[in-house]
Amino acid sequence: MGVINGAKAYPVDGLNVVITGAGRGIGKRLAIGFAARGARVGLVARTGTELDLTDLEIKHAGGISHKLAADVRDFERVSGVLDLMRHRNGPIQVLICAAGIQGPIGPFHKTIGKLWLETIDTNLMGVVNSCRAVIPRMIENRRGKIIVLAGGGAAAPRPNFTAYATSKAAVVRFCESLAEELREHNIQVNCFSPGGSYTSMTDEILSARNTAGWKEIEAAEKIQHSGGVKPEKQIDLACFLASEVSNHISGKFLHVDDDWKRLVETQVTPDLYTLRRLKKA
Repeated sequence: MGVINGAKAYPVDGLNVVITGAGRGIGKRLAIGFAARGARVGLVARTGTELDLTDLEIKHAGGISHKLAADVRDFERVSGVLDLMRHRNGPIQVLICAAGIQGPIGPFHKTIGKLWLETIDTNLMGVVNSCRAVIPRMIENRRGKIIVLAGGGAAAPRPNFTAYATSKAAVVRFCESLAEELREHNIQVNCFSPGGSYTSMTDEILSARNTAGWKEIEAAEKIQHSGGVKPEKQIDLACFLASEVSNHISGKFLHVDDDWKRLVETQVTPDLYTLRRLKKA
């Protein structure tokens, strides 16, 4: 593989990285990006065909990956496949939680409770299960990085996407709290918002039309035409948070468009880049 922008600045080569939701969307994008930069990547997804394709793309490009079929809602299964990853490659040094679903679209009072619960179970409890599976060993090794994707609705209201927005806001506060618990163990926990990217969720919004709201439709159409945020920007931020360069940063919520590169050599004040999204010290 060739030299990739950001690879030297935020080195992840040789790291054992597990990525949930690696079968498609941004999870797949990050998996391919980390493998291209020399990480050994464990691919967690529940759909076998998608998992096979991601694994095949990485290996054809010369990267190292391992398929770990699991549904993040099933703690026992997640714990089991991560034990397998440890047996093959040694301690898991980085966990990236990218598994998520969009959930019901439309006015809250018209949404189905079962779909709401499924969204919370996947987007929030899936992160909780994944973290629970890796933290004990990370504490033993006094080293670890946990990175969680928090998309639209985590930082601002998102009408007609109440289940998704609620789950993502909850994830951010969970990570902020967890970061404080694990600070003394040299484990950093951070969230990042990857910005708008063309994924299956974009198609879901376009298919929903009026129930999604005109702002969401307009934004989705722009993403469909442009492709949205370029992969390199998302991969750079994720690699920064996974590398030792960011050991002084924990409990933060960074957007891909934030001026996060200045944090490489800057101490972060307690209220900066939290769920309240204060951007200035």
